[in-house]
Amino acid sequence: METPFGNWQPEVVVMHPTRYEDAMTAVQAVQQQRTVVLHLGEMDPEEAQRTIDFVSGGVFAMDGQSERLGDTVFLFAPALVAINRDEGETAG
Repeated sequence: METPFGNWQPEVVVMHPTRYEDAMTAVQAVQQQRTVVLHLGEMDPEEAQRTIDFVSGGVFAMDGQSERLGDTVFLFAPALVAINRDEGETAG
């Protein structure tokens, strides 16, 4: 896809982090204009919450977007990607 900043190939990265330190990888992927699906089911709930807080803050700082897809699954997208919800769903 041609953008004002050059060619951009949409990409979705699926991650299954096992520790909080892996959170930076997700933020860097969004910074590189990749959409990230983060599965946190393998993490301790407290550490998973810290990870979500960190990634959410980093993505928000880049004007990105986030969406909770399930109990332990989250979507993070750069500003160039539109997240469209079904009409019957509400933002959460």
